[in-house]
Amino acid sequence: MKIVSLLGSPRKNSNSSIIAERFCTTAQRLGAEVQTFTLNDLNFRGCQACMACKTKLDKCALEDDLTEVLEAVRETDALVLASPVYFWDVSAQMKAFLDRTFSYLVPNFQDAPRPSRLEPGKKMVLILAQTNPDPDSFTDIFPRFDYFFKAYGFTETHLIRALGVPAPGDVKTREDVMKLAETTAEKICNGK
Repeated sequence: MKIVSLLGSPRKNSNSSIIAERFCTTAQRLGAEVQTFTLNDLNFRGCQACMACKTKLDKCALEDDLTEVLEAVRETDALVLASPVYFWDVSAQMKAFLDRTFSYLVPNFQDAPRPSRLEPGKKMVLILAQTNPDPDSFTDIFPRFDYFFKAYGFTETHLIRALGVPAPGDVKTREDVMKLAETTAEKICNGK
């Protein structure tokens, strides 16, 4: 199994990255091949709305550090997206990546029976870390990701949330969250 992990935090050793690392370490122990990209370390632009991916190409026309990431996602079996919650949403780095995934949609995606260029059957894990301890806050993020990635043909989606983790590394003491990262990796890798 191939897994691509995208880290959306601008901080090294962020809470979302620590959770993703636990997930990926568990997956590797179970035989998965993991490739990790730290979005903040890459030089890339957001979608330019050039529509070349709908008129001339079957991929994004921009050639930058995200080109390799977009290709890796095409080839992966499972995608891990890890982000802090900033200003009620995922980080700007993660949002810029998401905008570039517009290139995965076929030109007539609005009414196509299969709107995605990606092979169906992929799995997605969204990891969110937030300072706010209220479980009812920011609950709108996952449904949006679930909607878009299911439109891309992802058949299985999972959410791992860490609430009330304001300082980098706080999540290390949250056994419930770290255990959920492990059990989610086991589900993904073992197909359960």
